[in-house]
Amino acid sequence: MPIFLARVLSRLALLGTWWTPVIVFSLVFVTSWPLMTLVEPADSVIVEPGNYWWYFVVTASTVGYGDVFPRSAAGHVVGAYVIVGGIATLTTVFTRLTTTLERAKGRRMRGAVTVDMSGHIVLLGYTPGRTEQIVDELTADGTTGVVVCAWEDVRTHPMSDRDVTFVRGDLTDDGVLRRAGVHRAHSVLVDARDDNEALAVAITADHVTDGAHLVVALRDLGRVRHLRYVTESLSCVQWHSPYMITEELKDPGITDIYTQLMTHGGAGTYSVRLPDSLGPVLVDHCQTSLGRRYGATMLAARAGDTLLVNPDWTTELPSGAVLYYVGSHRLTPDEIATALRDVPGTTRTPL
Repeated sequence: MPIFLARVLSRLALLGTWWTPVIVFSLVFVTSWPLMTLVEPADSVIVEPGNYWWYFVVTASTVGYGDVFPRSAAGHVVGAYVIVGGIATLTTVFTRLTTTLERAKGRRMRGAVTVDMSGHIVLLGYTPGRTEQIVDELTADGTTGVVVCAWEDVRTHPMSDRDVTFVRGDLTDDGVLRRAGVHRAHSVLVDARDDNEALAVAITADHVTDGAHLVVALRDLGRVRHLRYVTESLSCVQWHSPYMITEELKDPGITDIYTQLMTHGGAGTYSVRLPDSLGPVLVDHCQTSLGRRYGATMLAARAGDTLLVNPDWTTELPSGAVLYYVGSHRLTPDEIATALRDVPGTTRTPL
């Protein structure tokens, strides 16, 4: 009876819903209780309302504690009916659960999902190898959610082995970008197949986004002025610099600093060797003296074969160490020596 009922429901297209196990379970319960009442002796405790529901649940689930059980042979038959009903119910539950999981996996692999996260990074465009590199750098700290939104020619999830959400569709369609959560994103990268496509996608992304930092990867930075027509707030980064792109996505505005450092007229990066006459010098003293006297900031130091980037201020640099710093002009060794001698606490060997 229960198996027959499940087959009938499947014919009626109900097996694809959660109502099937509910109907089977309920029908077996409401039919087995009267049957058990009819065949069991009058003094049997199993037919009592407080006992039968417990017996039904543990029997239908095939657990069978044995604390309550039928005493008559006919009651055993009814118990077998309950067991078959339970198996039929569990079968329909597992069938429905498997179908649901397969559909969810299929939608994920096809990029048909709708992103419900916020504060994430969206990559608009997919290039084999390159996009994987960008994703790996973005997710290295384990705190950044990433969505890859690709054109329809990318048939299935290209990075299913990574914790990345995949959305597929027309990147110039605002509905597709909303499915990718562009309107709730922290940063959005337009990584198109050419600069003309980048312009078209950037226009749509700017229309959809709500305060997200928009970054466009360009092969020809001469096209920046065209992108500025979209919005002045977007950042354009050289397409061939994936690391720079990831830096800009995570920390908006950092490429402006790099540009200033590499542009004539901005703050420059320089190096200078500490005069041997100073002896050992603390990083603290270098930072203080250079900052106060020349407005320079020490970035790193090389002591022998060891390069110390952003060294701890308590680090002692040996005589002859090379300083790397940011400043408005190049400092001479004499200027360095004068500045350090003027800072109280500078350690140096006696001359």
